[in-house]
Amino acid sequence: MQSMCGQYRANGICPRSKPTASRPGKRRTCPGRCVHVHDYYNKIVILTVLLAAATFSHDVAPILYRQCAACHRTGGVAPFPLVTYQDAGRRANLIATVTKKRFMPPWLPAAPHFQGERKLSDAEIATLAAWAAAGAPEGNAAETPRPPHFADGWQLGKPDAEAEMRAPFDVPAEGLDLYQCFDIPDPSARARYLRAVDIQPGNPKVVHHALLFQDTTGTARKRDTGQGYPCFGTPGFLPAHGISGWTPGGVPFQTPPGMPGLLHGNADLVLQVHYHPTGKPEQDRTRIALYFTDEVPKRHAQDIPLGSNAIDIPPGERTYKVTDHFTIPVDVDVIGINPHAHYICSEMLGYAVLPDGKRVTLIHIPHWDFNWQQLYFYATPVRLPADTRVELEFTYDNSAGNPRNPHQPPQRVRYGPGTTDEMAGLHITVVPVHESDAEELSQTLWGKMMRAIGPRR
Repeated sequence: MQSMCGQYRANGICPRSKPTASRPGKRRTCPGRCVHVHDYYNKIVILTVLLAAATFSHDVAPILYRQCAACHRTGGVAPFPLVTYQDAGRRANLIATVTKKRFMPPWLPAAPHFQGERKLSDAEIATLAAWAAAGAPEGNAAETPRPPHFADGWQLGKPDAEAEMRAPFDVPAEGLDLYQCFDIPDPSARARYLRAVDIQPGNPKVVHHALLFQDTTGTARKRDTGQGYPCFGTPGFLPAHGISGWTPGGVPFQTPPGMPGLLHGNADLVLQVHYHPTGKPEQDRTRIALYFTDEVPKRHAQDIPLGSNAIDIPPGERTYKVTDHFTIPVDVDVIGINPHAHYICSEMLGYAVLPDGKRVTLIHIPHWDFNWQQLYFYATPVRLPADTRVELEFTYDNSAGNPRNPHQPPQRVRYGPGTTDEMAGLHITVVPVHESDAEELSQTLWGKMMRAIGPRR
């Protein structure tokens, strides 16, 4: 890093400066614009100088373009754009506040690292705060980088098959957010292996996020009369084979090497869409692109479901806990994770306890927000040896002090699929390291499910 005089060295001593008479070797003055203090103090001074000089064109625009513009752009899901200096400058204090509190960008996990992370570093947050405090200077407009381009077509090129909702869905101007499921007949009509899926909202202004499932039961087909059916929480059928998802700024889902996903023959695609009213009547007709492969999977992913339906939260309870666990009998790689709860869940923790007692965090969401749930895929798969115990620990706040509590005053909340009910679910996607172990894992998971259901009467 260089100082403003261009002569800063790693040890903090400027070669143009001279020792002071009072404290030789301890403090040196640079003939440029900054003062270096020996040892660790120099870093604080340099950082202060750099932040004080932050401008939109040089410092702020790159941050906004990388982490915010996917939503905050014309036609995006956010209520206002943050692409030009005029857009951002008048909202500088708001930007500084919501990023400092980490309300924005909306990235829930504190740990570990996942693909497509939308979160700012401490240095980036400090840059935005210093820029706002300095009056949001523009700087040299010619230095502003080119704004990002968002493709109108499919990001992965021409798909092998396309599908869309049967008809446009009418989103009302006012009211609560909607969770609507749409049955979409499989365009391939035969069993195929999927290598990638892309989802393209017809109206990004109202589509908050979307999840794609396949239904082998025919349930969704019966429930969808043309405008979909309400499906808060789950898509309303079991088993719900998750395929992919879409969030603003996300990239299309692609299966890991050697692990294409099976699209069952004669299964229906079911699209669950979270809609957000804009203040005027809107329509949406979301589309799906499917990319097939003839490659036969070398390894097969399996789902480890953790959760509980024994939820009964008294009014006023601030730290109600729900737990569950499962011991994995074989070596696995964890490739994805999907947490789910409703409004009064406050914290989510999923972790693994290895045979030697070491604890590995699989996901930690310190401040759960139902509106920003999504599927997460690990930046690097997590290897877990046989006899590892995976744990779920969710915390719920049913007090009047919880701003997300739908009941004021608080009421007793029990397990259920409704908006004001609660759930606790953590789906961990794993792949056996040795394909020969797949059957043992499957049978052990089946046993867990049977124990959860309980004996038949």
